[in-house]
Amino acid sequence: MIAFLRWLYLWIIAVPCLGLSTLVLGLPIVLLSFLGMGDWCSRTLAVFWARFNAITLGMQVHIEGTEHLKDGQSYVLTANHLSQVDILLIYGFLPLEFKWVLKKELMRVPVIGAACRAMGHIVVDRSNSQAAVASIQSVAHRLNSGMCVMFFPEGTRGHHEGQLLPFKRGAFRLAIDLKLPVLPMSISGTGALLPTGTVRWRPGSVLLKIHPAIETQDMGDGEVTELLRKTESAIQGGLTL
Repeated sequence: MIAFLRWLYLWIIAVPCLGLSTLVLGLPIVLLSFLGMGDWCSRTLAVFWARFNAITLGMQVHIEGTEHLKDGQSYVLTANHLSQVDILLIYGFLPLEFKWVLKKELMRVPVIGAACRAMGHIVVDRSNSQAAVASIQSVAHRLNSGMCVMFFPEGTRGHHEGQLLPFKRGAFRLAIDLKLPVLPMSISGTGALLPTGTVRWRPGSVLLKIHPAIETQDMGDGEVTELLRKTESAIQGGLTL
C-alpha cells in the first residue's frame, strides 16, 4: 500500500511539479540570460528550481563541512554521482556559485538544455577529448573571485551506494593548470531516493559532506594522478552506506 501511494504521489504531484517548474522558470532563465543576466539566473532562479523540486521529492537535506569553505575562493568542485537528484542537491543547497561541466546529451532535454547553455554552464563532448578540454578551458578566465566549476569525475552515475567508479582526469588537470584547490564532496543517500535507471522513488535523507580543500599551488603536470587519488580517497572516506 505504501509503495502504491508513493507511486501515486510521484506521478500525480512530483513529476508534474518538476515539469511545470522547469517550464515556468526555464523560459525566463533563457530570456534573461541572453540579456546578460545568466549568472544572476544561475544563483537565484535555478537554485529556487532545484530546492523546490528537492523538497517536492521529499529530500531531507543535511550538509556537513561548510566550515571548510573560504569566502571569495574559487574551487574545482568534485563529487561522486549516484542519481539524477544529485543535481538538485548540489545546485539547491551548496552555498557556492559555480558552473557545471555537463555532457552534451543533456542539451537535448527540452528547456533544461537551453537554460543550462544560456547560463554559461560548460557543455562537453565526451566522444571528443580534445573538444571537451577546449570547452572547459574556454571558461577558465571566469574562475576567480569565488566562481567555481563543478565536475562529477566518475563521468556517469554509479549504481551502488558507497562505491566509486574510476575517476577521469579532466578536473584534476584543470585544477593544476589554474592552480585552483580541489574541493572534494561526498554524496550519500540519493541512490536510495532515486536509484539510477529506475523510477523507484522514495523520500529520505541525503547528505552532502564537504571535505577540506586540496591545494594545487605546488603541483605540476606530472602530479595529476596523485591529485586524483587524494580526491578519490577523500570522497570515498566520506561516504555513508
